[in-house]
Amino acid sequence: MRSLIRTLLIMSIAAAMLIPVAGPASARPASVDAVTVWNANAGRAALDACLAPTNNPLHESRLYAAMHVAIHDALNAIDRRSRPYAFSPRPRPGASPDAAVAAAARDVLVPLLQQLPAPFSDCVAANGAVATVDAAYATALGAIPDGRAKRQGVALGQAAAAAILVRRAGDGSDTPLFDTAYPQGTQPGEYRFTPGFDFAFAPGWADVTPFVLHDSAQFRPGPPYAVTAKRYTADFNEVKRLGGDDITTPSARTAEQTEIALFWVESAPLQWNRIARTVSADTGLDRWQNARLFGLLNLALADGYIGSFDTKYHGYNYWRPITAIQTADTDGNPNTSADPTWTPLVLTPPIPDYDSAHSVEGGAAAQVLTRFFGTDRIGFTTCSLTLPAGSTCDDASPIVRSYTSFSQAREENGVSRILVGFHFRKAVDEGIDHGRQIGNRAVDYFLRPVH
Repeated sequence: MRSLIRTLLIMSIAAAMLIPVAGPASARPASVDAVTVWNANAGRAALDACLAPTNNPLHESRLYAAMHVAIHDALNAIDRRSRPYAFSPRPRPGASPDAAVAAAARDVLVPLLQQLPAPFSDCVAANGAVATVDAAYATALGAIPDGRAKRQGVALGQAAAAAILVRRAGDGSDTPLFDTAYPQGTQPGEYRFTPGFDFAFAPGWADVTPFVLHDSAQFRPGPPYAVTAKRYTADFNEVKRLGGDDITTPSARTAEQTEIALFWVESAPLQWNRIARTVSADTGLDRWQNARLFGLLNLALADGYIGSFDTKYHGYNYWRPITAIQTADTDGNPNTSADPTWTPLVLTPPIPDYDSAHSVEGGAAAQVLTRFFGTDRIGFTTCSLTLPAGSTCDDASPIVRSYTSFSQAREENGVSRILVGFHFRKAVDEGIDHGRQIGNRAVDYFLRPVH
């Protein structure tokens, strides 16, 4: 199974090798700066490492968070506008900001890419992920005049990177990803291996040291519904009716609902960072504002996965819809009916249902963006890398979806997990609220403005 997963991962990267902002739908004619350029470079690195667009958002979110902490702290070591996270030297106002950003980003991305476990380490080597980062670094430094300002900027960036890497050393992110010995449940409602997999994915991520939370269970939601409850029955019937693949299993989804389902299959960190780049460009943020925005966003996204995996594995160990529907004749609920061949639109990931980590991510991201900009009502358009060929961000005529607010995107992101057949609505609703609380904590206590 592991060799199969490795093969699928390496194949998947061939369809998504470009920087996420390279396509015409995701690139905007507005201004960019070093912070957003390196945010896009990090997305490219995640694709080259096969973390994105779907395979491992856990290490992806950690990669982005560490890099953006280093960028934030490096810039604020030149001009202190918000409180540092891990690196607080005497200010160097003459240092080059762009050199500091480039050095901070490069010196986080390269070692973290090199530390990725198999099969992602295979992709890093096969796709030249480190060489691509180093080439971007050389290009960035080549555009900056030589001299003291450049040297000081590089030194600050390297020191900021070293500080966050020291802080994150031993954080538990080296936990095994493919746990074939994970105990499987036997009672109705208890998680057992998702059909198509012989392992549980990364149960130890629940124990990774958070970036902003006191501990991974800080905002753990209450329990899911009992499988005999009336609300469970309603959620069961909803995902059963809407989440099928329309090949083996008929589905009542509309064409637009199918588009929504596939659009949001893409990794949440990849998509929400793309959205943040778009809104940043449209609102004209400067380097320091972007450093704080992307720092907060990615701290919250990283802890979203840590908190959700605690809820999934340490909290409730709740079964997936595919298992519930295929074995409903054993659940003790007279109002559910089994379909032993029920097949979701997309292969269900091998992790428990509750809560929905993707919904946690949407809740966290939308809350950070709302708090940062002071309003939810900001419109934007975005694309996806997980739509059918010919309609992705990297294609000539991508499908784009438009939103009038962050909360509208958050809600659509959540409901997509029902439409794709992955989650019950309870997992989605609780996940969104879980993420909202994580987003608030990030903004309330970290990277606070100093003026």
